[in-house]
Parts: sequence; C-alpha cells; structure tokens
Amino acid sequence: MARVNGPVWKKARRLGFSILETGEELKKRQSVPGQHGGKRPAKLSNYGLQLREKQRIRFMYGVTERQFYNTYLKSVKMAGVTGHNFLSLLEARLDNVVYRMGFGRTRNAARQLVNHGHILVNGKKVDIASFSVKPGMVIEVKETSKGLDLLRDSLEATLNTVDFVTVDKEAKKGTFVR
Repeated sequence: MARVNGPVWKKARRLGFSILETGEELKKRQSVPGQHGGKRPAKLSNYGLQLREKQRIRFMYGVTERQFYNTYLKSVKMAGVTGHNFLSLLEARLDNVVYRMGFGRTRNAARQLVNHGHILVNGKKVDIASFSVKPGMVIEVKETSKGLDLLRDSLEATLNTVDFVTVDKEAKKGTFVR
C-alpha cells in the first residue's frame, strides 16, 4: 500500500506546525523551505486555508488522500456531527491507538510496530495500520516483542496518555475505551 513518504521536516516547516508532535522540526529553522523561504508569507485565500488545515490533519495521521476521503465518506454516513465523527474514526485507527498508548514515540514508529507484526488485538496478530479499533478491544504487544528497545524507550518517554485508552505499562497492554 502507498505511504506518505518524503522530507517530514520540510513539510512541517511548510505547514507551520510539528507533524511528528515533537516540536523538533521547527527548532532549527522557522522559515518555510526553499531557496527564497525567508520572505513574508502571502495571505492565503479561504481555499488555501482549508487546504492547509486538511493537509495538516492528513500528514499528522499519515494517511493517503484516498484513505482520508474514504474516512470522510464514512463519517458523513454516521449519525451526529461529521467533524467529530471524522476525527473519532481517525483516532480509532490501530496505528494511532498504539501511538496514543505510548508504545511508539511517533505515529510512524507505532505504524512500524503494527506493520512488523508486533501488535496483537484481542490476542490475534493484526498488521494492518488502518485497522479500525472498536471500544473494548484489547491491544497488546506480542510476547516475543516485549523486550524491544524501541518499545521500552517510548514507554519510558511517555508521560501520560489520552482518556480514551487505558494502559498497563508493565504488561504492555491497553484497552480502547471509546
């Protein structure tokens, strides 16, 4: 499956926010990338503002344009506010839930853990990053993968998690609440 690759730091500087949510991308240079990047930014039109915000969300969650659009179509069909439904569908992706539990320092690291088969959902191996996690599902690290340095370092670096996941850091297991 296609993936969003390329220079993440340049994309972050172009959009003006940290895609990796670490803040490292903007510490070195504040200007937009390119030879003539130090100029005053031009005023964006309404379309430009909407496109920039859409690209921020798309790059932050690491989804392709087609996945983004299909998620939007699912959220439109659901009852309730489309924007809230849309973000809840993006937050319920397996790679994002693994990231929110603190098993990966970034969403890309969490996605790699999922793709390489280190994650079990309800006791079964799932290696699809776009797998939609339902409330009550138990996400855990495979027994043979619990000693990974990457996993240990990211769990030590994680201070707190969000309220829609519960995590047992010792057992390297968590539950998706809502």
